[in-house]
Amino acid sequence: MTPTPRRAAGSPRDRAAGLADLTWPEVPRDVLVLVPLGSTEQHGPHLPFDTDSVIAAAVAQRVAELLPAREEGGVLVAPALAYGASGEHAGFPGTVSIGDSALRIVVVEMVRSLGIWAGRIVFVNGHGGNVAALDDAVGQMRAEGHDVAWTGCDVPGGDPHAGRTETSVMLHLAPDRVRLDAAVAGDTRPLAVLLPELRARGVRGVAPSGVLGDPTGATAEEGLRTVRAMTAGALRRITTGVPDARGRLVVPEAPEVWETPDTPEAPDAPQVWETSDASEAPSAPASAPAPAPTGRPEAERVAR
Repeated sequence: MTPTPRRAAGSPRDRAAGLADLTWPEVPRDVLVLVPLGSTEQHGPHLPFDTDSVIAAAVAQRVAELLPAREEGGVLVAPALAYGASGEHAGFPGTVSIGDSALRIVVVEMVRSLGIWAGRIVFVNGHGGNVAALDDAVGQMRAEGHDVAWTGCDVPGGDPHAGRTETSVMLHLAPDRVRLDAAVAGDTRPLAVLLPELRARGVRGVAPSGVLGDPTGATAEEGLRTVRAMTAGALRRITTGVPDARGRLVVPEAPEVWETPDTPEAPDAPQVWETSDASEAPSAPASAPAPAPTGRPEAERVAR
């Protein structure tokens, strides 16, 4: 007898399966697939190389668990793509960048493959350096007729890279992997001020520690609030947003409301932030414009 594909039902958590944990007969057709997209790059002397991937995967999973019941077939969270465009961090040993061109091709081929059996596809991006490739690839795939879009793990007021924001988030998500005793403050100037130097010299030329920000004062409690805000922003864009010409999910004619959802890990009252366009807010590092360091043309974006 042919196995019947499992249709997720019941609680939101029941509907948020991890693709890697299933067998092929359990995969529903025309399902919404969330694809976390991260990087393998330095995050200062105190955070691991997969920080962006950990954050993107966590946000994607939490969004999947909170999606409304109208996602009838349930939601699958794909394994995170852990390599991205990180040329701006090439001066640090351990960084692995595949560059804009290769990342664009990977995203294109992933969408074409997913499109054979999936319905809607949304990339959940945790690294600002991936933005140029995502814009090109997702825009191309939409022109080919695929139902695909992308959104970032943004949060208002965050520092650019390996500072208090990401350190707090990792203290919440993976505290045993944070080396607080090695944390140091980096260049704390605003990203807009840093951009000319970052374009010319790369991250190491500006901040030898690899930190753009200051991890001082980071706490797991702040990380929890930040993850909730990231989740709420991504959830709102996925449920009510529309893709622009580049495939970025935006909520038209309304300010982005960053309301922390009520989840099992965070039952307290929600916090709310507002910004005019969170998908491109200056303080939202995962979508911030990026430098192109001299001699490394693939590094067209900075941070995270």
